[in-house]
Order: sequence, then structure tokens, then C-alpha cells
Amino acid sequence: MMNEHWKKSTYSTGAHNCVEARAIDQGAAIRDTQNRHLAALSLPNAEWTALLHALRTR
Repeated sequence: MMNEHWKKSTYSTGAHNCVEARAIDQGAAIRDTQNRHLAALSLPNAEWTALLHALRTR
């Protein structure tokens, strides 16, 4: 489970095309590791769960 710290995707290859995620009260926030200073995308619980499911079933 995520906490207040950003976690890098385990699928990141070190090629600088990574995403990070962290838990927020409403669901999860995700951001680009190359542009951390820019905004993060916030997803409600249902959308975060659907995204994870879609990525796992690819």
C-alpha cells in the first residue's frame, strides 16, 4: 500500500520514462518523474482501481 511518499513504478526501466504514485484521501495521485514540478493527476478510488486492473490485464 502507498503512503504519503511517492513510489516509483516497479516497471520503470531507468530510461527516464517513469511514473510515480502515492495515496491521497480520495484515491491516488500520479506524476511524471521527469516533470515532478508540474501538476500531478489525481484519480478517485474507482478510477485508480480500474487503471490498475487495465494495466495488469494487458
